[in-house]
Amino acid sequence: MFGMDITIVAIFALAALSTAGLAYGVLFSRIETQKKAESRVRRVQAAETDQGKAKAARDRMQELSKRRKSVQESLKDLEKKQQEQTRRVATTLKARLVQAGLSITPTKFYVFSAIFGLFVFVVTLISGAGPLVALGAAFIAGAGAPRWFVGFLVKRRLNKFLEEFPNSLDVMVRSIKSGLPLTDALRLIAAEGQEPVRTEFRKVVESQQVGLSVPDACARMFTSIPLQEVNFFSIVIAIQSQAGGNLSEALGNLSRVLRERRKMRAKVNALSMEAKASAAIIGALPFIVALLVYLTSPDYIMVLFRDPRGHLILGLSGVWMSIGILMMRNMINFDI
Repeated sequence: MFGMDITIVAIFALAALSTAGLAYGVLFSRIETQKKAESRVRRVQAAETDQGKAKAARDRMQELSKRRKSVQESLKDLEKKQQEQTRRVATTLKARLVQAGLSITPTKFYVFSAIFGLFVFVVTLISGAGPLVALGAAFIAGAGAPRWFVGFLVKRRLNKFLEEFPNSLDVMVRSIKSGLPLTDALRLIAAEGQEPVRTEFRKVVESQQVGLSVPDACARMFTSIPLQEVNFFSIVIAIQSQAGGNLSEALGNLSRVLRERRKMRAKVNALSMEAKASAAIIGALPFIVALLVYLTSPDYIMVLFRDPRGHLILGLSGVWMSIGILMMRNMINFDI
């Protein structure tokens, strides 16, 4: 009886083991097949994801490359235009008068120069100087003094523009950040800015009203204000209009750059002040000595003005003095 029970138990155990082995074999093959299928699906999805990422990266690189090429082409075109404008402005008296803020025409300027030169010629002859000295003084007064005065006015006006231009850019940045379009920001400066910035921005607004685009109108500002800062401003506007971007950030960066340039210019002027003072003293010494000699012994120095050989000496001395002054001026002036 006991032996029969063991036999039955063994049979049941073997049957259970056989059933478990059969079930394991069937289920294991299905599980492995499912795992392989899932693994293949994950590999395919990963490959597709990598391809999508690579394609997106390529698209971004191509877009950046296109924008970079567009910006480079825009910069080249703007540089050519600015070079042409610089050559045209540098040889035009009318542009110099506009830069000085004068409303006279070149014809009136030439007439005034001729009248002033004739007046100096007559006064020099009446004072007892020779004809050559009178002609030299008339030439300097008619051809040199008016142009020097115009140059002085141009320099003073450009300095005023440089002082106010960064503040105007800050106003434009705040206007754009508050939601105003660029054209309204330009009108705001044209209405409430300080001179001479207000006049120049008014010209930009008027040019825009007659059909010019904003970049072209800003580029024309360089004709009346020939400064690198104005060139930077027109380039920023042109790039933003063609390639897009955050205009308020670009103008804010430009404002900071302009302030840093002004600080650097002031520092250079302070460091070169000693050299400029020395050059001014050296250039003024001959005239001071001549004046002192004339006050102490006028007959001794008046020979230069009465004798023809003295006229020749004065002419040669003036030429050499001019060369020396120009050389010292080039040595102490720094372009920033």
